[in-house]
Amino acid sequence: MRRFAALLLGAAAFYGAVTSAPGQAIALAKEPCGFYKTGSDAYYRHCTTDGSHVVIKVEVAWAPDYQRCVGPGRTWLGSASRIQGAHYVGRTC
Repeated sequence: MRRFAALLLGAAAFYGAVTSAPGQAIALAKEPCGFYKTGSDAYYRHCTTDGSHVVIKVEVAWAPDYQRCVGPGRTWLGSASRIQGAHYVGRTC
């Protein structure tokens, strides 16, 4: 009986580890560094530990692209249907 209980506890621990790992990965993937979209919005997340501000180029559908200075963290760029992408241009601001 003890062996069965140990096996059952081991299986429960394994199941918990397997089921929680994808949940953690999904939570981390919700806000990646750089450009990303949700169902309705487009964002750029500048991941930094030094507090720097960087220039990004924002690519817009049916309108001129533009550059923007963004600080650390998440910056809302606009509607996901309008913003096609954004990337770091290689300089600070």
